Amino acid sequence: MDQPEGLDELFVGSVTVGERGQVVIPAHARENMSLQPGDKLLAFIHPQGQMICLCKLTVLEKVAASLSRLQSLERTEADDDEAEQE
Repeated sequence: MDQPEGLDELFVGSVTVGERGQVVIPAHARENMSLQPGDKLLAFIHPQGQMICLCKLTVLEKVAASLSRLQSLERTEADDDEAEQE
């Protein structure tokens, strides 16, 4: 996916909240994100309370795994540095 240039390129449609709090994610957004029935999304509310962000769980799991690997590398490097100083 190409990097969007502005908000108008990020806009994927409007949704209506149903009686049970449900919304339908516009088809364009589902296609763009490769969302399939059964995919898990995490919902985050903006700190000021006026926006909801939906993130694919699989993407966040990949980010968490990458951060964990980086943290392990940093620990290993720090341990190596301490060993050299002794």
